[in-house]
Amino acid sequence: MSLEWIIKIISTNGPMFLRGAGLTLLIAMVGTVLGSIIGLLIGVVRTMPIPEKGIGRVIQKIINWILSAYVEFFRGTPMIVQAMVIYYGSALAFNIDMNRLGAAMFIVSINTGAYMAEIVRGGIVSIDQGQFEAAQALGMNHLQTMMNVVLPQVVRNILPATGNEFVINIKDTSVLNVISVNELFFATKSVAGNNFRYFESFFIACILYFIMTFTVTRILRFIEKKLDGPANYNMTGNQMQVEKPEDAIKRAKAMKGL
Repeated sequence: MSLEWIIKIISTNGPMFLRGAGLTLLIAMVGTVLGSIIGLLIGVVRTMPIPEKGIGRVIQKIINWILSAYVEFFRGTPMIVQAMVIYYGSALAFNIDMNRLGAAMFIVSINTGAYMAEIVRGGIVSIDQGQFEAAQALGMNHLQTMMNVVLPQVVRNILPATGNEFVINIKDTSVLNVISVNELFFATKSVAGNNFRYFESFFIACILYFIMTFTVTRILRFIEKKLDGPANYNMTGNQMQVEKPEDAIKRAKAMKGL
């Protein structure tokens, strides 16, 4: 590896690398957000109580079967194959000329939605059943229970998994080069094809991928800490007051002395 070549490649093709990295972040962000929305909707629908009888039971079972098929299909096939089928297959089978960027966002979104659906379903199932029963006792229906009681807790609980999906999407956008989306991998391949310095070119791409994933991970962990709130609380009457760490240590020592 030549440091001079790395500097030369960056100075000559820096804007191309940055455009590719920016497009990678855009696709990953849009795909993660839309995929999370899809996952939330599917998770809520699949956890709805099934009526004991009637046409509603049949309809809900059909809907659950369709959603299960969607989740299993997109979790069980590689994104690179999905990209080929959706972009080139739709053009051949239905004569649909899709925009490459739009197709890329659509592919990442529906792929992420399949994974997020299972993550959300697991988050909903993990909520204590007593909270559902308490909400029903207050007269809430399933949708009200989800919106007011369950989903606020689920969103917090699945935040690490959602962040992990975001990081995975940043890396997995590289497979979209098969449909000629000018993301970071495609841009790097073009640069390396021009100068024949594959090691140096892809070393630069590695650094850019690492910077993006590391930055996103740190931001998400900061958000998690903010949502967690202070570690120690002291209940006083009807108010919740934050207890300072030194006060907590003094109180613990006093109780131990007693």
